[in-house]
Amino acid sequence: MRNFTVGLLGKDLIMSKRDTYKYNFKVGHKIVHRGITDDLERREEEHQQKWPKGHISQVGRKTTEETARKWEEEKGCS
Repeated sequence: MRNFTVGLLGKDLIMSKRDTYKYNFKVGHKIVHRGITDDLERREEEHQQKWPKGHISQVGRKTTEETARKWEEEKGCS
């Protein structure tokens, strides 16, 4: 599996690491929060401080931080 996205900017080769997860945090079947993180386990523990019975659900595959932030904006997160 690839961990990098490759693109050209002028004559320079740019590689963006796919290290960011998109996620929904759910209590039961209800989504109470959406966001992005580089550590799902840590983020789940943080959200469980507010919603102890909740769990994290990964959305799609790991992606670049830039793409994940665009997803956040589209979903109305943060």
